[in-house]
Parts: sequence; C-alpha cells; structure tokens
Amino acid sequence: MQEAELKTRQFEKVLTIIEQHQNQRSRLITILQQVQHEYRYLPQEVLTYIATALDMPVAEVYGVATFYAHFTLNPKGKYVIKVCNGTACHVKGSMRLVDVLFDKLKLNEQKNTTDDMLFTVETVSCLGACGLAPVMVINESVYGQVDSKKAGEIIDEIIAKEGGLS
Repeated sequence: MQEAELKTRQFEKVLTIIEQHQNQRSRLITILQQVQHEYRYLPQEVLTYIATALDMPVAEVYGVATFYAHFTLNPKGKYVIKVCNGTACHVKGSMRLVDVLFDKLKLNEQKNTTDDMLFTVETVSCLGACGLAPVMVINESVYGQVDSKKAGEIIDEIIAKEGGLS
C-alpha cells in the first residue's frame, strides 16, 4: 500500500467531515469541532491534514485550534470531569473535590488524564451554576452541591459501569 493511500485511510473520518463542508475554509471551526468530537482532541497530524485538504497554511489552522478554549491539542478521557473553581464554588470547597479526584484517579496538575483514557479532570473558571455550588460536570451531566464523599461515589459508579480502571 502506498503512503498516500495509507494516510487517506488513516484520516478517512476527517476527510468525510471536510467533504461534508465542501472543503470550505469558512467552515474551519465547524470542521475542527466535529473532528475533535470524533477524536476527543485535535492531534497535530490531523491539523496538518486539515490544512492540506483546505489548502490553508498549517499555522492558520493551528492558530484557530489554539485560540479557542473549546479546542484541545491533548488527548482527553471518555469522561471529562470539570470542577468549577468560580468564587461561589471555591468558597464552598471545590478545590477539595479536585484533590479527591486527583487522589482517587492517581492524577495531578501535570497529568490530568488517566492512562486508560477513561477520565480527564479539569478545573474551570465558572460553570454558571453558582446556586448549586460546588458544581462538577461530567461530560453533559451536572452534579450540584458535591462534597468529597459524593465526588468519590460518582467516580466509583462510573468505574463500576466501565468495568474498572486498568
């Protein structure tokens, strides 16, 4: 198999997404959103492939991908846990939740994704649910008034459902 054919197969889903948008540069953000949804992040080689397919400089595609906070260049787990550290949540102990999650999942500030790619833990400035402080969001599910015990129980439920951490 030739190298070009191998690359095409490797990026088949990306190519499909680009074609759905008629290879339009003006659709770059939407393309990046869909690709990130597929991969759970934007790998460097995929950004290069997108740039080539859209006939754009790689630096321009990379610039868009790094400008918007929604995009990530680092792999994320199946379950992305966002802990609010806004004023109301911080005052009610949100950073204790982060400590519990890091401890339970053997993570830290530098390594925030588990080796099995099941969990990623992030702190965010605000989730807009101050009345539920402290708040934690896992993918699309919102958990309010979370204490350390409840945070651990939520993670235990997910681990049990997924068959345990490797």
